[in-house]
Amino acid sequence: MNSKLKNLITESVNENSKNIDRVSTKKMIEIINSEDKKVAFAVEKEKENIAKAVDLITKSLKNGGRLIYMGAGTSGRLGILDASECPPTYGVSSELVQGLIAGGEEAIRNSIENAEDSKEEAVNHLSDINFNKKDFLVGIAASGSTPYVIGGLEYAKSLGAKTAALSCNPDSKIADIAEVSIAPVVGPEVVTGSTRMKAGTAQKMVLNMLSTAVMIKLGKVYKNYMVDLQVKNNKLAERAKNMIMEVSEVSYKKAEKYLEKQIIMLNLQL
Repeated sequence: MNSKLKNLITESVNENSKNIDRVSTKKMIEIINSEDKKVAFAVEKEKENIAKAVDLITKSLKNGGRLIYMGAGTSGRLGILDASECPPTYGVSSELVQGLIAGGEEAIRNSIENAEDSKEEAVNHLSDINFNKKDFLVGIAASGSTPYVIGGLEYAKSLGAKTAALSCNPDSKIADIAEVSIAPVVGPEVVTGSTRMKAGTAQKMVLNMLSTAVMIKLGKVYKNYMVDLQVKNNKLAERAKNMIMEVSEVSYKKAEKYLEKQIIMLNLQL
């Protein structure tokens, strides 16, 4: 391991799991669970920076921009996951929130580890979607030093776009570039360097907060109901009916009629 990598908290050895290969299965699970409990507290310490990013993202989207996530490996996949959930949950276009990953679509399912070393690929990916100064870029990298993410943030900054960095190491390279740095420090992983674990969980939590809070501020939530959800299966239809019943204080049959009428109107508009 080179010295630069060894100095990263996410790459250091966890003393609590040094003998995890020699303990019982139950003890193994207890160790992992005990470490996972630290994640929420690490994210809590970053709530002010998360809120700052939410306000900036909301402003960008209200001005006609998009929210773009960019990462490699687990970080990239988590960005794509969060982006893909926005259209069905909040009824927004699939263009509004997008996820980009080093290595392209193939890297979503298969590991293409060397792809993360290319700054040029990041620029190409952003150019392919016509990224511009109205858009907002969130660079995601557990280490905070992934060249692909650095290249993307540098390019976004050169265009005058607002940016945020999501890392699990303090004072990271991507933090130096981005306007807002979100850095939940979760400590060493149970399996040394396996940042799909605590770091990945922390990133998922932060991304949940970013997209959810932004959608709330854009009016996609009434009270705590996802009022713009896309009714595309039976479960979602029942959820929509229950929502109408609770918000409007009407019977199930009346809620069903309201929903049917709304679906007909939407189909006519299409």
